[in-house]
Amino acid sequence: MKKAQVEIRSCVGRKPKVSENEIPKLIYLKNVVKETFRLHPPATLLLPRESMRPCKIGGYDIPAKTRIHVNAWAIGRDPKTWKNPEEFYPERFEDNDVDFRGNHYELIPFGAGRRICPGLTMGSTNIEFTLANLLHCFDWGLPDGMQIEDISLEPYCS
Repeated sequence: MKKAQVEIRSCVGRKPKVSENEIPKLIYLKNVVKETFRLHPPATLLLPRESMRPCKIGGYDIPAKTRIHVNAWAIGRDPKTWKNPEEFYPERFEDNDVDFRGNHYELIPFGAGRRICPGLTMGSTNIEFTLANLLHCFDWGLPDGMQIEDISLEPYCS
């Protein structure tokens, strides 16, 4: 968080808020968003697809008219693709051109191809803009007496 705040505050200066024109300059912030999408895609399973003809995927024979689900969550955490896949590490994108806009199949939180999510640009722009302003305007911290160890980020089980 501090690294993103330093980047944002050095770019924006003493202005009261981040403008749309400054977002493209915030490279580390964009890496934070990519890393967040990798670990927590907006939809764990992408919209189902149906095979048009028989094909082979990963050594499995898939008959025509088979419904196929793509697990974006598992792809983003694949240890064959990502070093330390469970770790939140935005720096992994610093010397890496992998993006979530559908051209790199190791990061597809919005899908890929001609059926990619039509809201991708609006969603990512809103997240980048909102996060940049929140980090620019506020110093976030834990309440008095609370330690980082007191927080559990494990998903709730019902």
